[in-house]
Amino acid sequence: MHSYIINASIQIVPIVLDKHSYEWVDDAIAVIQRSGIKHEVTPFATILEGTYDEVMKVIHEVNEFLYAKGCAEWISNLQIQVRSAGNITGEEKTEKFR
Repeated sequence: MHSYIINASIQIVPIVLDKHSYEWVDDAIAVIQRSGIKHEVTPFATILEGTYDEVMKVIHEVNEFLYAKGCAEWISNLQIQVRSAGNITGEEKTEKFR
């Protein structure tokens, strides 16, 4: 894949009864925060921005973390936007509304 900036959203939906689902989501967000990738936490998903490889690495790390920590089951909802000929940023898409 190219090295332009892409953006993506990841929403983790834990299907567990062992602890409140927000705790698993908070843990997943902590993985994203530690990654150093540009991100924005929103009420329904976390937006990631970086190269394709960087974004996919973080998505992989979140799922591996949940597995390693014993989360019994979860859904990872993803949306990924890629532009073939250049960067695509969240700011570009939302600046007119701020």
